Amino acid sequence: QVQLVESGGGLVQPGESLNLSCTVSGTIINIYRMGWYRQAPGRQRELVAAISGGRTADYADSVKSRFTISRDNVKSTVSLQMSSLKPEDTAVYYCNRHPSPFQTSSGGGRPRDYWGPGTQVTVSS
Repeated sequence: QVQLVESGGGLVQPGESLNLSCTVSGTIINIYRMGWYRQAPGRQRELVAAISGGRTADYADSVKSRFTISRDNVKSTVSLQMSSLKPEDTAVYYCNRHPSPFQTSSGGGRPRDYWGPGTQVTVSS
């Protein structure tokens, strides 16, 4: 059973930085493209950045040149370095496989998308 645990969020002022980390257990991430997503209040979850097993990275236009995604396949972690943060970056941040989230059948029923608890990032003066 895959488990995703995100950490590193917090309250920062505009222009400051944060480093997010995601620990993945229950699977080997080497072969998967992994992504960081975010969901702001009242908005749909969106992809922020993704990184292939070969470490090719892609970014949403809104975060290009400010965010850097990386991965450590040995430690089974995915990180997101965020700099020059803006109020519009405020959201709950999640990591998951991309493009298809990990699935779970915990509790019975059909397999469904599994998401970790996420980590809250708030950018405010």
